[in-house]
Amino acid sequence: MFPPLNPLRLLSSLSMCLCIAGPTFAEVHEEQIEVPVRVADGYGKQVSQNIRVTVWSDDRNPVPAPVLVLNHGRPSTAEDRVKLGRIRYSDASRYFVGRGFIVAVPTRIGYGVSGGQDVEDAGDCRQRNYPPAFAAAADQVLTVLSAVRQRPDAAPDRAVLLGQSVGGATVIAAAARNPPGVQAIVNFAGGAGGDPKNRPERPCATAQMERLYRGFGETARLPSLWIYAENDQYFGSVYPREWFAAYRDAGGTGDFLQVPPAGTDGHQFFTRFGPLWQPVVGQFLDTHGFPSVTHP
Repeated sequence: MFPPLNPLRLLSSLSMCLCIAGPTFAEVHEEQIEVPVRVADGYGKQVSQNIRVTVWSDDRNPVPAPVLVLNHGRPSTAEDRVKLGRIRYSDASRYFVGRGFIVAVPTRIGYGVSGGQDVEDAGDCRQRNYPPAFAAAADQVLTVLSAVRQRPDAAPDRAVLLGQSVGGATVIAAAARNPPGVQAIVNFAGGAGGDPKNRPERPCATAQMERLYRGFGETARLPSLWIYAENDQYFGSVYPREWFAAYRDAGGTGDFLQVPPAGTDGHQFFTRFGPLWQPVVGQFLDTHGFPSVTHP
């Protein structure tokens, strides 16, 4: 079991060598690859296409290196989904590469440079159909993991799945399948249906979301870490606790951490407050077999 967490600790080329000041990131490489994926939308229609995946690595890391798949959220409008471009999560990716990982950041179907049909559309706010949407997202995550594991420097049996917002719920959906060779799951502000502009802290279809997490908990047996901020404008401070309780009561394993308010919208805790979450996530990774590496 992961030790108790203390919130007070939280106070394009195919290969491009990043020219970043200082020695820490001098050997970090950022690459772009195309990964073919096949999913079903909410109506059962099969959709096949390539998606763009940004892959980060460091030549100095021991090999074979574990793989971490880092998953993005979902803007509420089609226009904003297009504007995502290529998802990189450069700061977080460099942090995890610095811990010895190969980091894969997919831009899923329907978003940014990958484009295509919106296979993660869950329908009307009053009656969301979440299972097909998250199945489509989880399918892509696991396909990307399999593809990156084909690299000669990647470990075939050591991996972590991490996601933010819809991406956080997606990695819990993937955890429900207990994918071989995945040892840990990290969920930042995971959920769906939030609208901070029109319904701050009051997401759509909270009961459906709770049922979804309960269903995931019935089969998921991988250790997980759930991190939410008290002032999450998408999901508030109450619903995430209820979702985690449903997951755990159904048999899922994990630790829940709700951090104090962060900025004006704690939903952005992962992207904006790295120095606050890195010690806790680092402790979680240490506990589950992913100690930080030491470079010369």
